[in-house]
Amino acid sequence: MNIRKALVVLLLSASLPAAAQFTVITHGYEIALRNFQVPTTANSGIAFRECDDCEQVRLRVNPDTRYSVNGKTVRLEQFRKVLLQARDRDNPTVVVSHHLESDKVVSISVTHI
Repeated sequence: MNIRKALVVLLLSASLPAAAQFTVITHGYEIALRNFQVPTTANSGIAFRECDDCEQVRLRVNPDTRYSVNGKTVRLEQFRKVLLQARDRDNPTVVVSHHLESDKVVSISVTHI
């Protein structure tokens, strides 16, 4: 029985250094639609505030940025159209995925629209 406990402790202690080596490569933001500016072109930028009193964040989009509405992938033109026509600006949530190393937006999705 003691051999099992010793083996478990040994395995757990061996995994701790590996867990410390993880680094964050992508940051996600959840934004109310009222605090989000839609990109104008595939090589432009977005601007948003995480809260009404928060500082504005500006990030670059590129042709590889993915856009989705309610789980369905759409083109930028369709994404812009849906967001600009939205009447309710408080309930839809925009999720921006930002790759930290390249400093580019990987994806933008909106739900409840």
